[in-house]
Amino acid sequence: MTDKFQMSTDENIILAKRTLVDAIYKSANLEGIAVTYANTNDILNNVAVSSVAPNDVHKIFCLRDAWHFVLDNITTPVDLGFLETVHELVARADVPYYMLGQLRTGDVLISGTSWRPELPDPDRLHRELSEILRLPCVTDRALSAVLWCMRSQPFLDGNKRVASLLGNKILIENGNGLFHVPVELDGQFKTRLVSFYESGNAEDLKQWLYNTCLVGVNPLTQQQSPPGRKGRTI
Repeated sequence: MTDKFQMSTDENIILAKRTLVDAIYKSANLEGIAVTYANTNDILNNVAVSSVAPNDVHKIFCLRDAWHFVLDNITTPVDLGFLETVHELVARADVPYYMLGQLRTGDVLISGTSWRPELPDPDRLHRELSEILRLPCVTDRALSAVLWCMRSQPFLDGNKRVASLLGNKILIENGNGLFHVPVELDGQFKTRLVSFYESGNAEDLKQWLYNTCLVGVNPLTQQQSPPGRKGRTI
């Protein structure tokens, strides 16, 4: 796998800020919040939207706050503590306050499959995350981190949102674009995600994400981005 885009960190941050409404709109729909882009834009501009439930409005503000945290801390090293802070921000509308930023201590059910993730062990999660963050290709690193977090299910709820923010943090810091699942591909993504949960083989889904869910400017050719380009280690 090679990187698809190359910008400076500042350029990538500007791109993320310019497309923040779109990012939140797509993430909200991935979580089953049926909002339009216009709804999302109005909510983020403090315009009352009567067709959106108050708790869903709260979730959109949580996504905004988590994105702001990531962009404000784009060079902060990634570790479990960083993910716990992101979860504390993004999942305020979903889990009890005493579980915010805390690894889950009980089993979770996964829609569409009987597969269950094992209980999170901090040492194992730290080791697995550290291995992913050493992958030489930044885009491979980011997509691997996304899928690792989704399948590990470290938190009681909000894992897909934390995973997406984790992947975007890695991409943006290194100037390699943005990760979003297009709303029109939501069903395909979830079907593929269930298959990945059950098999544990990330390669097919990772390639699909690479082909369909990365956006950016300054696209690279294969010659410009040789395999093994390290980028910034975080």
